[in-house]
Amino acid sequence: MRLPLPALADQFLLRPDMAFLNHGSYGACPQPVFATYQRWQRELEAQPVEFLGRRISGLLAEARASLGAYVGASGDDLAFVPNATHGINLVARSLALAPGDEVLGTDHEYGAVERTWRHLCGLSGARYIAQPIALPMTDAEAVVDQLWAGVTPRTRVIVVSHISSPTALTFPVAAICRRAREAGILSVIDGAHAPGQIDLDMAALGADFYTGNCHKWLCAPKGAGFLYARPELQPLLRPLVVSWGYESLSPGVSPFVDYFEWIGTADPAAYLSVPAAIAFQAANSWPAVRAACRELLAEARDRVRALSGEPEICPDSADWWVQMAALPLPPCNPAALKARLWDEHLVEAPIVMWGGRQFIRVSVQAYNSPSDIDRLVAALEALLPECAA
Repeated sequence: MRLPLPALADQFLLRPDMAFLNHGSYGACPQPVFATYQRWQRELEAQPVEFLGRRISGLLAEARASLGAYVGASGDDLAFVPNATHGINLVARSLALAPGDEVLGTDHEYGAVERTWRHLCGLSGARYIAQPIALPMTDAEAVVDQLWAGVTPRTRVIVVSHISSPTALTFPVAAICRRAREAGILSVIDGAHAPGQIDLDMAALGADFYTGNCHKWLCAPKGAGFLYARPELQPLLRPLVVSWGYESLSPGVSPFVDYFEWIGTADPAAYLSVPAAIAFQAANSWPAVRAACRELLAEARDRVRALSGEPEICPDSADWWVQMAALPLPPCNPAALKARLWDEHLVEAPIVMWGGRQFIRVSVQAYNSPSDIDRLVAALEALLPECAA
């Protein structure tokens, strides 16, 4: 039986005339959190020198402490960054790769992450390898073994998505990080889709570096992400922008935080609003919201499979997906299908090309309802025959 979703749609700022099933791309900020964001902006503008010159260090420390408690880390081991891609760049550009070194990812990684590593490997003479991980995924140990088939004596870094963007699958990152540590390989985890969608504990995951978005499933304002680094590895990291924080001796503040949080004048309101997003979800019983969203997504998954006739890419288990799933489609023109979903049916959902196959990636968040799934299925039923490849 599907769990009822709470009546939270009116808490979000989304247009009511559409079926918004693409929370995974940029998120959506609830009205109370957005009001907090605007309040911080107004405080900044009321006295910019006081806010940025005298208060900001303490305010950011409080926000980092709240986020640290949420993700299972000390606030001193976190630095706010605009987004996960920024965090990946901080790590990738700091590591001293040499000619012949290898960076191992999977063929499920986010395009911007792949581009970052390919670019930097090209500059250093290192090599980025996208190791194939076959679908369907049914066994976590087999996934680790497939990844490890790409490890060589030259592997220096393993970079893996916690939840992949194109295939929306949860990877067994704790097992990957543990095996990497045993082999003396650095682990870099792209957690863009994880905070807010699954529970996090940095200590239990064991990643050397972990970067995540707060603006997606945690529902904070755009421009709020974080980078976590194990304390003993923080000296490896260098800022992308050198500013006053680089040689700062701020009392009680680690160089890790100083390097990355003060890079010149900027608007910190999104960072300072992260505690409000955490509080909003806590006040609205978010574990129950996630469970209800997952049940609604399971219904969408079943109905699209019945329509498409395509087999699923993983079992129906929360170990593999929670609020976002990639649903296989029959061969079709992806650009035409995506455009017509929106233009003709006001359904917002990405059509993904991966491994020579087409998928529709469906996200379900607290504002969605069964009618959104009905609209999606009706639109696909009408459009798939007309957009067939």
